[in-house]
Amino acid sequence: MQQVNLTDKIYFLGFNDRRTHLFENIWPIPHGISYNSYLIVDDKITLIDTVERSFIDEYIDNIEAIIGNRAIDYLIVNHMEPDHSGALKAIIQKYPDITLVGNKKTFGFVESYCVNPKNTLEIYDGYVLELGKHRLQFQTIPMVHWPETMITYEETNKILFAGDAFGSYGTLDGGIFDDEINLDFYEVEVMRYFTNIVGKYCQHTQRAIQKLTPLEIKMIAATHGPIWRTDLNWVLSRYNKWSSYDLETGVVIVYGSMYGKTQEMAEVIARRLAERGIKNIRVCDVSKTHLSYIINYIFKYNGFIVGSPAYNNELFPNVEILLSTIEHMAPKNHYLGLFGNCSWNGGGVKNLKTFAENIKWEQVYNPVEEKGALKPNTKEELIKLADAMADKLLSE
Repeated sequence: MQQVNLTDKIYFLGFNDRRTHLFENIWPIPHGISYNSYLIVDDKITLIDTVERSFIDEYIDNIEAIIGNRAIDYLIVNHMEPDHSGALKAIIQKYPDITLVGNKKTFGFVESYCVNPKNTLEIYDGYVLELGKHRLQFQTIPMVHWPETMITYEETNKILFAGDAFGSYGTLDGGIFDDEINLDFYEVEVMRYFTNIVGKYCQHTQRAIQKLTPLEIKMIAATHGPIWRTDLNWVLSRYNKWSSYDLETGVVIVYGSMYGKTQEMAEVIARRLAERGIKNIRVCDVSKTHLSYIINYIFKYNGFIVGSPAYNNELFPNVEILLSTIEHMAPKNHYLGLFGNCSWNGGGVKNLKTFAENIKWEQVYNPVEEKGALKPNTKEELIKLADAMADKLLSE
């Protein structure tokens, strides 16, 4: 065990998952992910969250290396998602007199996962738990990103144990604290984690940020990614920006294409946008670029243009999956453009119009549809679509 201290008596218990390809079996994590847990050694010994179940043996060994034969008094459950509660049963079996600490909604989840602790302590906003020299205060932050989510604030050292909030994809490759790593690497991974996992709950995130504002925070210890102790504003400002839908000027062009005709239409639009001075243009083939990255771009840029061929009188399947995900996450403050292609019957653009009605973003131009090969008059319409998008973005 390589012992890592947040303070003299607060320990980092984290593990790097370099084997899993998909987080939640959905989101690509090419750089892996960390699972972070924390241990406070005082008159009362307290564990804050656990880790994913595949690390149980090493996890318990590391705890014993710190506390020896002493028992753990409290286990704080900030979040019951299995990547953080995977070792819950093992910890209760090891320390049967342990008290699980959570809010009113926590213990419904505990029961649903067939965990049966002997002792529980139900807390509420502002509740303070005395450990000795350390005092823990609790605040609930529901739907960031589960109903029972809460934070634990250690008053003595002013550490915010934030659960999934302010977390990140990416393993901790030697460096654990923000001042030990190159944050340029985490720029994309922190945002992609936010947009993929928390992005649907931006309003709840804003409420949580406001709720935590009165706390004097000197360190943020999340359950994924680096521990923030030097430049807290780096992550706080970004979470505030993203959850406020404070978008940059740019256009995400997404298309599905079987034989290249819809792609050709996308290329015309992209070239015209560049000619009009739009610098941030991301063109994505939805069959190749995972929706994790597309969603990330959508949370970053304020223009979205989507194209689909007709596929059995419906949307191209991968476009349909993407648009369903966008509707589910419901990001705001975007301008929208639509285009598509068909060979013998429509269906692509028709269903794009339904998406437009559902998402309620401002359409910048009438949908453009071609039948077969791209023709000069349709190309002109695509240029007009691009011009309309550029006019909107450049006038802001």
